[in-house]
Amino acid sequence: MSALILALVAGAVVGLALGALGGGGSVLAVPALIYLLGFAPAAATTASLVIVTATSLTALYAHARAGNVRWKAGMLFAAAGLVPAAVAGAATAHLPQALLTAAFAAVAALAAARMLRPARAAAGHPQRAVRPARAARAGAGLGALTGLLGVGGGFLAVPALVTVLAFEMQAAVGTSLLVISANSLATRGATTAGADWAVIAPFTGAAILGAWDGKRLAAKVTGTLLKRTFALVLLAVAAFMLVDAFA
Repeated sequence: MSALILALVAGAVVGLALGALGGGGSVLAVPALIYLLGFAPAAATTASLVIVTATSLTALYAHARAGNVRWKAGMLFAAAGLVPAAVAGAATAHLPQALLTAAFAAVAALAAARMLRPARAAAGHPQRAVRPARAARAGAGLGALTGLLGVGGGFLAVPALVTVLAFEMQAAVGTSLLVISANSLATRGATTAGADWAVIAPFTGAAILGAWDGKRLAAKVTGTLLKRTFALVLLAVAAFMLVDAFA
């Protein structure tokens, strides 16, 4: 199969995940770029940043039009995580990569397990006001985890918004895209010199189109089904990362 077809298929899957689930961009894009398209890890990370930034902004626009974004809480959540992410990111150079991968997989699995549990308390208060201090603490914690583990902004933001801040699933998906977009734009310092645009451009284009389809899909299914689907994808990603780290 040609690189162009692989890029289009992988991009569509990444976009569908971002549009429907509010996360999964880097976690899906980086392995696809490395294992399917032959990118080196560093080049895959840089390319993923370009792809996820463009796709997240597109999906954010679509969800904002539908009223699924809680702007004030989302911006506070994102801003609180920027400094912890930078500090934690500086610490990654001193830790074994296998340990970081295993830690991410464990956090993802725990988040998935928590999302699969019946959320009786949250179900009765889906639209309650979010306390700024609580949003800031959750955002700072997520920022530290994202900086330390390298990926997982969206995949960890949605569970945090659902389980810690009691967002309904549709609002968590839309607000997660705001967090991802802010984080991606804040970390666009990576150089794209020498990037393989013959692969990145179609990958990004397919991801943007997939994001619109994902948003439409999210509007047609219940929050409970969306939450369970997200949790199962999280578990699959956690299992894959554990196998890849210790194989």
